[in-house]
Amino acid sequence: MPLGRPLSPLTLLPAERQALLNWTRRPKTAQALALRARIVLFCATGLSNTAVARRLHVTGATVCKWRQRFVQFRLDGLLDEPRPGTSRRLSDAEVERVLARTLETQPEAATHWSTRSLAQATGLSQSSVSRIWRAFSLQPHRSESFKLSRDPLFIEKVRDIVGLYLNPPDRALVLCVDEKSQIQALDRTAPLLPMRPGQIERRSHDYQRHGTTSLFAAFDVASGKVLGQLHRRHRSREFRRFLDSIERNVPAALEVHLILDNYGTHKTQLIRRWLAKRPRFHLHFTPTSASWLNLVERWFAELTEKQIRRGVHRSTLQLENAIRHFIEHHNQHPKPFVWTKSADQILESVARFCKRTLDSAD
Repeated sequence: MPLGRPLSPLTLLPAERQALLNWTRRPKTAQALALRARIVLFCATGLSNTAVARRLHVTGATVCKWRQRFVQFRLDGLLDEPRPGTSRRLSDAEVERVLARTLETQPEAATHWSTRSLAQATGLSQSSVSRIWRAFSLQPHRSESFKLSRDPLFIEKVRDIVGLYLNPPDRALVLCVDEKSQIQALDRTAPLLPMRPGQIERRSHDYQRHGTTSLFAAFDVASGKVLGQLHRRHRSREFRRFLDSIERNVPAALEVHLILDNYGTHKTQLIRRWLAKRPRFHLHFTPTSASWLNLVERWFAELTEKQIRRGVHRSTLQLENAIRHFIEHHNQHPKPFVWTKSADQILESVARFCKRTLDSAD
């Protein structure tokens, strides 16, 4: 005579079996739901609850529970039931009213709403306004700037420079060249208070200037190495000296492609004569107001973040030595920046942004 509770018959339709298999294989499925799906799949093979529990390392009560839930409610029985909680207090009309005031109006004598000013205007609580803003990713207190290039040859220049990044020519060196001018040697008016447990580093807000310098840099797209030269002035003659340094450091058998901006020192008669005597040098100018196309700008950002912004330099010579040391350290373990977007992707993104800008002006 058999002992124990008789098993509920469990058969799966093809669609149900496929759904259960998807729940067990999908990487983003919750682990609890995946376990319930495995329990049902094993039970459908005719195994007892004890055998299924042993295979999946769970208790027999767990197998029994989800077997019964599936027999009674099918796939819906494996999903979590709605949890208890307070009922929603804000109606859809109130949420819409907050969104409309945030997006379409401005407060009196202010440029943007705050949670407290909007709460006072709408009669809601500050926390309710804050929750609505978070739900719709609204941040009126934040603002970003942008600049669209008006270069008539924007498309041609983007395709030219991105082509050099993605498909560099054979037997050639691609260098991103630019100047970081007017770098200030700054010293604080009071000693720096170093970081310690529970307290961040502190420095006085005012400073003393000890002169400026300009860094001419060439970033090798292939290797990530940087060739730098420091000058106290920023003229075409200093740029020519930097070009001389590039010529000395690049093997004569290689063509040289320079990516640079439209600054006046790059186009003087002195530079034109220098280039005319050296046909292996090829210049590729970025579009106006599009310095983001020049990879050396990304390296300048690292230099600023890691050395200049928080550095204390009591003389221009001390600042220049710090920059030289940073370049030497970088070149010991260089890492190139990998350009991923094609010219078509960039132009499509710019076109979408231009359309949004025009639509917002209507």
